[in-house]
Amino acid sequence: MTRTALRLGTRASLLATTQSQLVADAITAATGVPVELVRITSEGDVLTGSLAQMGGTGVFATALRDALLRGECDLLVHSMKDLPTAPFAGIVVGAVPVRAPQRDVLCARDGLTLATLPPGARVGTGSPRRVAQLRARRPDLDVRDIRGNVDSRLRKVTDGELDAVVLAEAGLRRIGRDAAITEILDWPTSAAQGALAVEVRAEDAEGEIGRAVRAVNDADTQLCAELERAVLRSLEAGCAAPVAIDAVRVGDEVTLVADVHAPDGARSVRAERRVAMADAGSDDARAAVAADVVAELLAGGAADFADLPGTAR
Repeated sequence: MTRTALRLGTRASLLATTQSQLVADAITAATGVPVELVRITSEGDVLTGSLAQMGGTGVFATALRDALLRGECDLLVHSMKDLPTAPFAGIVVGAVPVRAPQRDVLCARDGLTLATLPPGARVGTGSPRRVAQLRARRPDLDVRDIRGNVDSRLRKVTDGELDAVVLAEAGLRRIGRDAAITEILDWPTSAAQGALAVEVRAEDAEGEIGRAVRAVNDADTQLCAELERAVLRSLEAGCAAPVAIDAVRVGDEVTLVADVHAPDGARSVRAERRVAMADAGSDDARAAVAADVVAELLAGGAADFADLPGTAR
């Protein structure tokens, strides 16, 4: 294999570059091929306002994908939960490395937990899913929409603007901010949360670049993350929909849980499945499982209280 350095495209935030460097180092350790980071500014890094209003998860991926197709880099690293579920022409996921913890966490003043926050406490999140889950557990809270990187969100607590924020455990641990965690929350999270996706040009997938990238793939993580995304794809639900999906391997099976919440948290419906690993190993098999899960969610009335554009029947 060539020892010419690969160029890895990444967003320029601390979390994105940290995640990308982890992948770069893993590729080099596995193959001996050096990898250098190429920082790319996405529309989501420049614009302000609600993520859902800006166009959802794809707002962070588009600039990176365009740079990859122009040949400005050889591979990309994304938080997999930020990737739209629809295929992107000319680009494929070449690897999904070992998943970090997939839970949400509370970062609150004075070591408070969700149960011990006082009535009316101000809690920040930019996720409609987390808003619904917070309101379902604590309808008395003052839940506020926030944007910004991890450190700017944590500062809203330390500066007294908010009493707490809800963030992803994976991101906090990756950048060494886990001391801010006051509680690990037990609810399901976003599809593929905690997983990273390494993308390459489709034309490079079977060549030297693709082989280097596949060296860091983790089959269990890939299967579980893709199963979660298959459910999201079947629902045609993006980041604006309060949908939570978790798939966790237990022995030779995957336990899959999918929740659809009303935006105000007042209603929800859940579907659960246990699937043999061997029965979820292909795209077609995962699509069949996802269709079964979505059918159960719809039978439970999910489309009556959630905006699920793909579920009109």
